[in-house]
Amino acid sequence: MWLDLARAFCLMLVLEGIMPFLAPSRWRNMASLLAQVDDRSMRIMGLLSMLLGAGALYFING
Repeated sequence: MWLDLARAFCLMLVLEGIMPFLAPSRWRNMASLLAQVDDRSMRIMGLLSMLLGAGALYFING
């Protein structure tokens, strides 16, 4: 289980690094826009993202 968690973490780092590597100026603009989003909206986006990820894992693992 720990090995799977480590692999998932490494994959997350790779995916998170794609945007700043390929388009740093767009990534910077997106980060500045996210800094302006209020806390409630950010929490809702985070919750939806977690639910979508958990649902996708559920269906993938069957």
